[in-house]
Amino acid sequence: MKLLVLFAWASALLVFSLASAATVEHTFTVQNKAIKRLCNERVIVTVNGLYPGPTIEVQEGDAVIIHLVNKSPYNITIHWHGIFQLFSAWADGPEYITQCAIRPQHSYTYKFNVIKQEGTVWWHAHASVLRATVHGAFIIHPRSGYFPFPKPYKHVPLILGDWYDGNVVDIYNLILANGAVRVSDAFTINGLPGDLFNCSKHQTFKLKVRQGKTYMLRMINAAFNNNLFFKIANHKFTVVAMDASYIEQYVTDVITIAPGQTADVLLKADQPIGSYYMAASPYVVGQPSPLFDNTTTRGIVVYEGYTSTLKASKPIMPILPPFNDTPIANTFFTGIKGLVGAPHWVPVPLEVDEQMLITISINLERCPKNGTCLGLFQEKFSASMNNESFVHPVGKGYSMLEASFYNVSGVYSTDFPNYPPVEFDYTSPKNALDFSVMFAPKSTKVKKLKFNSTVEVVFQNTAILNPQSHPMHLHGFSFHVLAQGFGNYNATKDRVKFNLVNPQIRNTIAVPAGGWAVIRFQANNPGMWFVHCHVDDHMLWGLDMAFEVESGPTSSTSLPPPPADLPEC
Repeated sequence: MKLLVLFAWASALLVFSLASAATVEHTFTVQNKAIKRLCNERVIVTVNGLYPGPTIEVQEGDAVIIHLVNKSPYNITIHWHGIFQLFSAWADGPEYITQCAIRPQHSYTYKFNVIKQEGTVWWHAHASVLRATVHGAFIIHPRSGYFPFPKPYKHVPLILGDWYDGNVVDIYNLILANGAVRVSDAFTINGLPGDLFNCSKHQTFKLKVRQGKTYMLRMINAAFNNNLFFKIANHKFTVVAMDASYIEQYVTDVITIAPGQTADVLLKADQPIGSYYMAASPYVVGQPSPLFDNTTTRGIVVYEGYTSTLKASKPIMPILPPFNDTPIANTFFTGIKGLVGAPHWVPVPLEVDEQMLITISINLERCPKNGTCLGLFQEKFSASMNNESFVHPVGKGYSMLEASFYNVSGVYSTDFPNYPPVEFDYTSPKNALDFSVMFAPKSTKVKKLKFNSTVEVVFQNTAILNPQSHPMHLHGFSFHVLAQGFGNYNATKDRVKFNLVNPQIRNTIAVPAGGWAVIRFQANNPGMWFVHCHVDDHMLWGLDMAFEVESGPTSSTSLPPPPADLPEC
């Protein structure tokens, strides 16, 4: 059946490949809006007054033009998470990396093509902490109209997020100043917390389904800081794509999804007519309950024909895993295999030009003199990669990509280390309070890559302070996940575990708590590409770096000049 479906897709592609691509154009007006959640009215930043923001739908090969008009009181940029931005790095969006911010009462037009990708990605703010409410789905339909599986009846964006009961910018300005931690007050499904929270009975997402039909849930984890488990009572899922890359069909009754990741999930409405809760709760390792949001959000799946006489009965509730159920999370994350021969499948590059081992750590930063800090040991929390804690080049006059393009010095340096400066037993709890690696220096360092070079990175988690799962996101590329495991990576023993045949392809990998993951990608896209943990607390603390990919030898393999309306610093 799989081969027949793939053959049908390939045949259809020959027919449809000559169809001209369209231009999809939208205006995003960023503005404040007062909405009510958890009994309180709060002013949040939205796009076009929507929370979550508008869904963008395109076909593979389309050109996209987004006119962003900033009517909010904050600086803003938008990142098109998972879009390759082939030779359009100026449109990638992270503040100070590829562009300076769009100031209040200013505008900027993002222009890019969607090439060789299908599935679900998303867009979100990439300045300050505005992505808490400024985000939305980005759906890439196959130009042929065919999928490597039976076509679903309907497509349903399903954004898992969280809610802070207050002004999120003010909240984070305070906690970054005092070095503390602030957890969210509720998780959400499509912006709604669900009926387990006060004043939220009528703020519960409802999905109406027809018995016998199959729905594609286009899932996005937009939560600030948490991996999430997701279940629907009495139903199973067939996962068909992750991070806009098709996979071998994976059947499960529980989804584990890290911040930044997406999943295309088929849900067949094959149960008796009735109502069933969908629910999401956190997957967390290495933190006590007060340091994360240990709540559950839920929505309702309602079958057509569920009459009013039946509504007295409560929906069936799924049994969710415990918050620290690593075996369930690991089974899901390691069980995914890429679908060889599917649309836009890319084989693993076998020759490697650059090898790196990057440690990922939670650190401390010295409290300023005469300051009051509420982190561990009265210091501020920090984070690092290879013992370098990233600082955005604020006040330098250029974004890093501009500095690269115009050869401006003093904005960043190109000496990010290939390996950690000190080797130690990375995952041993005995080293959790090792003060020799506790305080990482602040810097703005990148790793420079030759055009078309193949890069292999081992992300090695550490137990400094506590081991946590870190969803590492690479801008500008997807990568093959060759292997992942627990403990310290051992090049001799663990290389034999590499899947070089059908590995999953991702743009965000959940590096296991107390473990490691190996990725490989080809640097065939010139630009400045941010690499960071998608737990926003960790990103703000400095768990970031960047790859500077040089232009190729020809004009067609080189980064073009910046657009005329690129925001100035």
